[in-house]
Amino acid sequence: DQTMSVRDGLTILSPTVPSDTGIIFYPGAKVEATAYLPLLEKLKTSGYTCVLVEMPLRMAIFDPNAADRVFAQVPEIQHWYIAGHSMGGAMASSYASKNPGKVDGLILLGAYIYGDYPPAKTLTVYGSLNSGLEKNIHYTENIVKIEGGNHAQFGNYGRQKGDPDAAITADQQQNITVKAIADFIGK
Repeated sequence: DQTMSVRDGLTILSPTVPSDTGIIFYPGAKVEATAYLPLLEKLKTSGYTCVLVEMPLRMAIFDPNAADRVFAQVPEIQHWYIAGHSMGGAMASSYASKNPGKVDGLILLGAYIYGDYPPAKTLTVYGSLNSGLEKNIHYTENIVKIEGGNHAQFGNYGRQKGDPDAAITADQQQNITVKAIADFIGK
């Protein structure tokens, strides 16, 4: 597949029609990065260049500035969004709040704003069965709650301890997520 390349711990997925918009993705804690390829393939099909970041020991907390390695690798991208799932979302949020000039927006999956980043430039997507997350969301803009979705199904890594079974498939949850992201970037 000519549209996917791996270098320096980065998996770069390029759409068939070149895009000026890219999404840097930080995986959730202890999750194999490749578990997010199905979601990122869907985003690529929607026209975005996606860069999946391998984290040391599968923990984004050990390399919160990993996005800095991405920009030079894909110089044709003019509009970057940083995204992440769970702890990856928290670290993406931390990065965006410390480097607001480097990204156009923040996309959080099963996560909430961590640090000081404007909710107006943030998309927060979570499953209705992801109990406990809502109490940490102290803002109202750009929130998509996926009915029947859970925490784990943003990636394809199987069950997560303490996460209830979803009432929808991972494919459905990811399709809703991709539409929410495209709507958010498009506005």
